[in-house]
Amino acid sequence: MTDITLLDGSIGQELVKRSGDRATPLWSTQVMMDHPQIVRDVHDAYFAAGATVATTNTYAVLRDRLVRVGLEDEVGHLADVAVSAAIAARDAHGAGRVAGAVGPLVQSYRPDLCPPAKEAALIYAEPVAAIAPRVDLLLFETMCSVDQARGACLAAQTAGLPLWLAVSAMDEDGTRLRSGEPLSALAPLLAEFTPAAILINCSPPEAITQGLPHIAAFGLPFGAYANGFTRISEGFLGAAPTVDALEQRGDLGPAVYAEAAMGWIAAGASIVGGCCEVGPDHIAELARRIREAGHEIV
Repeated sequence: MTDITLLDGSIGQELVKRSGDRATPLWSTQVMMDHPQIVRDVHDAYFAAGATVATTNTYAVLRDRLVRVGLEDEVGHLADVAVSAAIAARDAHGAGRVAGAVGPLVQSYRPDLCPPAKEAALIYAEPVAAIAPRVDLLLFETMCSVDQARGACLAAQTAGLPLWLAVSAMDEDGTRLRSGEPLSALAPLLAEFTPAAILINCSPPEAITQGLPHIAAFGLPFGAYANGFTRISEGFLGAAPTVDALEQRGDLGPAVYAEAAMGWIAAGASIVGGCCEVGPDHIAELARRIREAGHEIV
């Protein structure tokens, strides 16, 4: 029997779906501004499904994204709304942890646009300061290059919290970061900063299965949470993209997703969950399978 941390699933995409609103470049931040109650509803749904971690809706609460629409001074307020919703859901559930999410600067999946690590760390200082005092850990997500991951590690140093570093692998080759660098190139960085966990996120389940042995070799607690997109399209890699440029897979229902995640657990992963397009039903089925296998969800 193994202790398994069960993350929640998609936050941003789930908010967009539940709102019914048209997608905007602000993604789930726009939904949170227009329908703040939905954020709490989503966290409640994941705790009810069996998740033990609530991931804050702060992935895109970044000054460089908000400045495009004149909301750059709202970082603190929006972070407070997001963190408060996660905490309230956790407290109502009576157990669990809150992970303060921080996403890539400028744009997801485009490490070529991200400032160098030292500059990125200075920019990240604002959102980290806004969320760190009230969360249990920092989750830097979808880091797509070694330098992008370094910026995250530098920024997290000041928070005094455990850092879970989640990197994103190429759709077509799960052994490589989206920058093209091999996952093994992370080794010196991880040896220098020693995050509390290393994960692969926002990649297809098949790519994660490929990449998992490579992050297992680092000797840190590890895990994964996959997306349910058909692929990261060229349209989404352009300027100011919206999520309607991405297509949800039709072959990744809860049973299929849970089967993949159970394979990661069999390979030694102790942290599993879901990313974009993986919803509460997926997490509920995964929770069922984890318990059925004799593991304990912690």
